[in-house]
Amino acid sequence: MLRQAHLRRSKHVAFVEAIYIAVSGGAPMKRVEAIDAVAGAGLAGDRYKERTGYWTGSDECQVTMIAAEALDHIQANTTVMVSNGEHRRNIITRGMALDDLAGGRFRIGGALLEFDRPRPPCRYIQSVSERGMTKALGGSRGGICARVVESGVISAGDPIEVEAVATEPAGRLGS
Repeated sequence: MLRQAHLRRSKHVAFVEAIYIAVSGGAPMKRVEAIDAVAGAGLAGDRYKERTGYWTGSDECQVTMIAAEALDHIQANTTVMVSNGEHRRNIITRGMALDDLAGGRFRIGGALLEFDRPRPPCRYIQSVSERGMTKALGGSRGGICARVVESGVISAGDPIEVEAVATEPAGRLGS
């Protein structure tokens, strides 16, 4: 219960720092200021919503999110470049440990999303980014997958408003 109270107090501190999409698997990530999130599908124009991405079996992920703090850590402690979409994640957040969203729903802009699962990096990411990316995003730094529950526009700068979260503790993602 303490976790929920903490999230309610700090829910407007967390926000979207940047948004990236790729039109197909392996295509360069493109930064956008705003995007339509489509319920049950993902982000308009992104490889996962358009079903042109690269994944195996049950590895499908509508929206990928990663904490800017994790990227800051990678940038400061490795030579791997993660500043311009090289991380291959859609939404960059700041001000929240993403595992705090585990088991819950959260609103970003006009869209309602739901935590799906942690998103560890795959080996494929190195073939479209650079050597060392899989290791750099490893551990708890890979981010999360989210499902779009209600369609709406998501914009850079939008706050992340937690609507419901599970009360059990989770590990730290993005630390």
